[in-house]
Amino acid sequence: MIWKLAEAGMNVARLNMSHGDHESHRKVIDLVREYNAQTKDNVIAIMLDTKGPEVRSGDVPQPILLKEGQEFNFTIRRGFCSENTVGVNYDDFVNDVEVNDILLVDGGMMSLVVRSKTSDTVKCEVIDGGELKSRRHLNVRGKSATLPSITEKDWEDIKFGVENKVDFYAVSFVKDAKVVHELKAYLQNCNADIHVIVKIESADAIPNLHAIISASDGAMVARGDLGAELAIEEVPLLQEDIIRRCRSMEKPVIVATNMLESMIDHPTPTRAEVSDIAIAVREGADAIMLSGETAHGKFPLKAVKVMHTVALRTESTLSSGVTPLIPTTDVQALQSFNQAIYDGEFGQRHMSAMFAAHTTTMANTLGTPIIVFTRTGSMAILLSHNRPFSAIFAFTDQERIKQRLALYHGVLPIYMQFSGDVEETFARAIKRLLDGKFLKQGDFVTLVQSGTHSIWRQESTHHIQVRKVQG
Repeated sequence: MIWKLAEAGMNVARLNMSHGDHESHRKVIDLVREYNAQTKDNVIAIMLDTKGPEVRSGDVPQPILLKEGQEFNFTIRRGFCSENTVGVNYDDFVNDVEVNDILLVDGGMMSLVVRSKTSDTVKCEVIDGGELKSRRHLNVRGKSATLPSITEKDWEDIKFGVENKVDFYAVSFVKDAKVVHELKAYLQNCNADIHVIVKIESADAIPNLHAIISASDGAMVARGDLGAELAIEEVPLLQEDIIRRCRSMEKPVIVATNMLESMIDHPTPTRAEVSDIAIAVREGADAIMLSGETAHGKFPLKAVKVMHTVALRTESTLSSGVTPLIPTTDVQALQSFNQAIYDGEFGQRHMSAMFAAHTTTMANTLGTPIIVFTRTGSMAILLSHNRPFSAIFAFTDQERIKQRLALYHGVLPIYMQFSGDVEETFARAIKRLLDGKFLKQGDFVTLVQSGTHSIWRQESTHHIQVRKVQG
């Protein structure tokens, strides 16, 4: 099935550490690595998603039916269960909630209002009823639990990720930048080259969005818990805001949760779900994510195919989001810009960003795909954020960079050893794309060399060529 999902459009395999154990997750990692080893023209990255400080109800022998208006209680006495009371896994639960707070069960499938508290029990009245099953997620509307973002279990899972060289961590319930810096310092000490994606899903994160995203390597809009802790009408506005912030900071952004929820049980999606995918694509998300649809749904392959097809169709209607860094028709501004370069006032990063924008404009005007050669991934990432119309074929001789680039919009990473001869490397790259049927004889391509660590020259260089593909 992992093979089939990859062929249908999966780019990243996410391991949800809320479920399963290290042995089961290692089997998935091994299967993905086996796929990557056997497939030249496709790559699947691995993301480890931490469980985080989730507050859950305890086990119940059988589902408890909650009816509107009835009294129901949550107690910090772990393991306790009766017809009107169930335990929770969080000792400070009583202290965190107040009278008149709204409790949401299972992402809002049921809701209760707090009427009173004792030293160990929160007494509630059911607003919206339903069946309470074992280990259901609990949220307090507008509040986050006073738990550390990275729990003891999470640290064990993070160590597991280091040992197995995963490509990304998705860190749950991040509230501030401090936890990101803490994790990055730990990874640096381990000499682990793993990028940190922050999951924006708690009310406490919203005032700290800029600092959190700045500290991270990317963000995930985790709409399930976000919509439970905040008013649901705020979620689409926050989604757009987070995507915009990530794009401006050149960080990848993922939109997640409920995208094809109905396909857990049904072979076709609702039309609203199709529109939801299209909106995320139009807003500029790098990636869109499936959860239960592929983890335990009845139609995992169909769900991936729907998501892939809708995303491709939507992208085909979009114009490039490139905004030139300088008004090239303004001669005086252009002269000032050139003088700044000669005077050493213009940083390499700005030069690269401008180069990526002009490369995208050229490729879009000529209708060509882009071929970039990279050892760090930086130019491929800059090109991705400019959203060219055609594919970005990113050739790299670094295995970790190949894996990482799988998350970025429009990038097809390809591992290839570079020759000391630039023309030989160009020719091998073109042949690789011809063999994979990505190109055909007579096509034009835009070839890019760039960066502070130029592959074939002693000094920093920026170089664009347009070539006709020869058979």
